[in-house]
Amino acid sequence: MRVDLFDFELPEDRIALRPCEPRDAARLLVVRPGEPFADQIVHDLPDLLRPGDALVFNDTRVIPARLFGIRVRDDAVARIEIMLHKREGSDRWRAFARPAKKLAIGDRIRFGEDAESTACELVRLDAEVEEKGEGGEVLLRFAFAGPVLDEAIAQFGELPLPPYIAGRRRTDERDRSDYQTIFAREEGAVAAPTAGLHFTEGLLESIAARGIERHFVTLHVGAGTFLPVKSEETSEHHMHAEWGTVSADTAAALNAVRARGGRIVAAGTTSLRLLETATMSDGTIHPFSGDTDIFITPGYEFRAVDVLLTNFHLPRSTLFMLVSAFSGLDVMQAAYAHAIAAGYRFFSYGDACLLFRQQTSRGT
Repeated sequence: MRVDLFDFELPEDRIALRPCEPRDAARLLVVRPGEPFADQIVHDLPDLLRPGDALVFNDTRVIPARLFGIRVRDDAVARIEIMLHKREGSDRWRAFARPAKKLAIGDRIRFGEDAESTACELVRLDAEVEEKGEGGEVLLRFAFAGPVLDEAIAQFGELPLPPYIAGRRRTDERDRSDYQTIFAREEGAVAAPTAGLHFTEGLLESIAARGIERHFVTLHVGAGTFLPVKSEETSEHHMHAEWGTVSADTAAALNAVRARGGRIVAAGTTSLRLLETATMSDGTIHPFSGDTDIFITPGYEFRAVDVLLTNFHLPRSTLFMLVSAFSGLDVMQAAYAHAIAAGYRFFSYGDACLLFRQQTSRGT
């Protein structure tokens, strides 16, 4: 499909720079097949679902994945910004470098040391460029490994707010909590699963009281989620792989929910993508652990997820393509036009929509 089919105009003042307070007071646009759009709030979610449904959350935790360092080559020094996006081993990370043209294979980058003090032995983190790829991607081998490397990244790194926020204001202390879900526990993401940012302890209690199950999967969201689709056709776009896991207990519980006639509700596109990866053609969800680069566009046949809670996404993005596959391109174009006209807030810190998939044999 042509990528320009997924384009739309978004006024800059619709981009949320801070989350709603409290989190579950964010607006919620409800999109059901064949019905008018409904304007509600996230706190209404339990009443929009049914007893016996199951909400699936991504429990990944965002790490301080933006690093600023210097490359020293003989007497030449260059400042380099690194965005980690996928761990490849105890001492290796794939990352996006800027400016990548200043790096060559074999170069060393030093983090935690100013360019003016390269002769001093300060506490620092070193990495070597092992590979260079397209689009500024590099493979870095760090001097530390395992938990020691994790501690060093935490010391020298900065929380990686999305560029549409970071480009308009500085990251601050509020973001350390604002940009984590309340159930974040498995460290490894470089971007938050933003649909999960809307949940509060009170909302989770209301969901449980309604008889809606709660389950967790882990998908470590990569920085590739922010990359624009530059190709003219969706078939030409390359998705970066992300690591995820669905436990045997979670798979069994979700299969039981479906067998009883309940619906699987994905809290976010990350949960949806992982569940679809782990689901066979007969609809059975299997335990899964590994990389997924699933790219969902209109025409995709969904096998696992019946309802999707998600934020409003960027024009021409893979995520807008995903929601268009879920609810229909015409429906989502109309829904986004409604949201823009009604003053909804967009992107990571913005409002949400609740999408009900077209009817299947399991019902909606």
